[in-house]
Amino acid sequence: MATVEKRKDVTPKEGEHKYGDVKYADTTNKKYPIDTPGRIKAAWAYIHQPSNARKYDATERRTIIGRIRQEAKRRRVALPDPEEFLELMARVRSRKNSD
Repeated sequence: MATVEKRKDVTPKEGEHKYGDVKYADTTNKKYPIDTPGRIKAAWAYIHQPSNARKYDATERRTIIGRIRQEAKRRRVALPDPEEFLELMARVRSRKNSD
């Protein structure tokens, strides 16, 4: 798998402080912890959000997504279809904005 470049908008120590010494899908920047089933699902959801995905180039996104998939498979965690998730989030946001 390819490496992920250091991002200027991230401090890796923040991730370590928040989540501890755990496995991350973005090991360089300590983003997207994948050490529990809940965090695996959260990482999957976050990397598919356009605002997060655009912070990485296509190769880096594939690397991060591959690491999440690999850990999900290893732990037998079912990952939702990314398109279905994005549609759900759009509905939630539109409902939230209409309130």
